[in-house]
Parts: sequence; C-alpha cells; structure tokens
Amino acid sequence: MEEISSTQLFLVPTPIGNLEDITLRAIRILKEVDIILAEDTRTSGKLLSHYEINTPMKSFHAHNEHRALGNIIEQMKEGKIFALITDAGTPGISDPGFLLARECMNENIKIECLPGATAFIPALVKSGIPSDKFCFEGFLPQKKGRQTRIKYIAGEERTVVLYESPHRLIKLLTALSEECGEDRIVSVSRELTKKFEETINGSLEEVTDYFTENASKVKGEFVVIIQGKN
Repeated sequence: MEEISSTQLFLVPTPIGNLEDITLRAIRILKEVDIILAEDTRTSGKLLSHYEINTPMKSFHAHNEHRALGNIIEQMKEGKIFALITDAGTPGISDPGFLLARECMNENIKIECLPGATAFIPALVKSGIPSDKFCFEGFLPQKKGRQTRIKYIAGEERTVVLYESPHRLIKLLTALSEECGEDRIVSVSRELTKKFEETINGSLEEVTDYFTENASKVKGEFVVIIQGKN
C-alpha cells in the first residue's frame, strides 16, 4: 500500500454528480490525511458521510484562500498532511487550488494530484467534435473582456471548451452565433453523470433555439464545446 507520509498535499478529484465516480485510492487518501480542505464543507460533508470518511474538514474557497494560505503552509512544514477537494471535479480546474499548489511548489512541499472526475473531458469526448487539439477557456469573464474572448474564440481553429452557468447560457450562445456564425457546430452538455444528463448537438442556431424554447432545462452547470474555425 502507498505511503502518504512523504507527500504534504493531495489534490483529490470528487464526483461531478454520480457519487460512484470516485476512485478507491481517493477514498483511502481522504481517510488517511490529517485535514481535508473543502470548498464548501456542507457539500463535501455529504460525500464524506456517504463513504464513512471522518477526517476533519476546513473551508478553503475563493473568498478565503489568500487569508488561509500562510497557516496551511506552516502546518504542512510541521508535518500535517492535507487533501484538497472542491464541490465537484478536480481542484484547480475552474475551482480553488492554483494558489495553494503554486505556494507548495515555491516552498518545495511535495504535491500529488490523483486522476479523476472533471466535467469537460466527458463532454468533449461525447460531442463528436474533434478532440485531438482543443483549448480550455473555462468560465469567460462576466463583464470586462468577455466580448474580446468571444471574438478570439470565433477565430480559433482548435475546438474550444467553455463552462457556463444557466442564467448566462442563452446570452453566450447568442453572442457566439453573432461572432462565429449560426452554422458553427456546437455541443452543449448539462447535468453530466446525473439522472437528467443531456447533450444537445447541432449548429449554434439550432442549439440556441432549443434552449430558448426549453427554458425549463436551463439548469445546472453547462459545458459548451465549439468546433474550431475551418
């Protein structure tokens, strides 16, 4: 069995929907570390309870990560072993984690990242859009710089992967139609790994019309896959 004592920080992916999508190694690591850093302890508490993981948790999220960083690093230097998890998916992918990982690297503190769930890979692979070359944009800026990024995406020859929230989905698809052209192929996935998982493929015009006409389905987090410019 793997020894964890030489590693001070484990980045542990958690399920993006279906609780079964977690590895045996991830469960073991979460049981063996001293402290779990969680984006939302209430959300993560449900997962930990499901797998009978009783390791103490501390909050670590976008609003306190700068404040908490120094204390966490000091505890690591004293020998404490941490695991970082987010509400869903892999830490550092549009979730807190980058600052902590960078600081550990600067302090020569050993990090390991376990393989596991992340939303954009299944959405990309099932889209039918070329996946040999792609770029990940994550969430676009909400205001300043948003239109600039959309213009960039319109000219990108590789497949582009975006995350979007439900209340901005139609606005995003409309803006993409205006810049990329209504015929550009897109794939939009929601509720990945959950009971009501859905993927809609087609031209930007078709997919925009679908979600406009089915407003009740504009719920949950979305992964938007955009075919590159030909």
